[in-house]
Amino acid sequence: MARMVRHEATGPNRIDPQEKPVFICAGGLSKTLPHCDGSHSRCKDEQAGTLYIYDTQRETVVEQKPDTP
Repeated sequence: MARMVRHEATGPNRIDPQEKPVFICAGGLSKTLPHCDGSHSRCKDEQAGTLYIYDTQRETVVEQKPDTP
């Protein structure tokens, strides 16, 4: 079954305390989910109020449309 997951965050969540920080993806583009791989950098040019639909590899925007709740 195909599923669209809506993510509004544009960066990772940090989990403390650890020996070293652990970052969990909050933007949905990481290829190493649930861990952050830095893919959120693609979100930096996204505009508020717009829904971005990425391809199945989470690399390229294939559609943009007004965000409707």
